[in-house]
Amino acid sequence: MILPIVSYGFPILKKKCSDIDEDFKDLEILLENMWQTMYNAKGVGLAAPQINQAIRVFVVDSSPFHEQDDTIPSLKQVFINPVILEEFGEDVMFNEGCLSIPDIREDICRKSKITIKYFDEQFQSHTKSYEGIPARVIQHEYDHIEGILFTDKLSPIKKRMIKRRLENISKGKVQVDYNMKFWK
Repeated sequence: MILPIVSYGFPILKKKCSDIDEDFKDLEILLENMWQTMYNAKGVGLAAPQINQAIRVFVVDSSPFHEQDDTIPSLKQVFINPVILEEFGEDVMFNEGCLSIPDIREDICRKSKITIKYFDEQFQSHTKSYEGIPARVIQHEYDHIEGILFTDKLSPIKKRMIKRRLENISKGKVQVDYNMKFWK
C-alpha cells in the first residue's frame, strides 16, 4: 500500500524515534508499504517518520544513482534500530533533496564514509561500513530517525532564503506527483 508522506512542518519529523523489537506488529507489511511508497515517489530512501511512524526504521535503494553511473555502488537495504558508530573520511558536498521537503534541493556537507550497526528485516545484526553515495543516503535517512532534516544543516542565511518555501510546503502550496499529507 502506498502511504502518504508527511510534509515539512509535521512535528514527527523533528522527533528522535524509538527502537522496535522483533515482535513489532506487522513489520513485514510496514516494510513492504515503505518500499512501495518510496518507489512511487521516486525516492532513494524513506524513513518511518516520513510516513508518520516514530520508530527507528528506514529503507534505502541507491540503484538510481548506479543506473546513471555504474561506478557508484548500488545498495538496497532495510535498516532497523541503526546506530552510526563512526563518520569518517573527507567532507563531501552533494546536492540533497527530501520527499518530505519537495522542490527544495541544497548542497549539504557530509563525511564520505560511515560504519553503522543495524538489524535487517529478519532481525539479524550487522555492522558494516559504506562510502560514497550509499553512505550519504544512509546518513540522510539516519538523520530522519534522529529528528534532523537536511535543511537543519544549512547556514542561517540559507535557512532565511528558503523560509517562505518551507512554509508553503507545510501549507500544501506545492505540487507533488505522489501521495503527501500536509501539516496546515
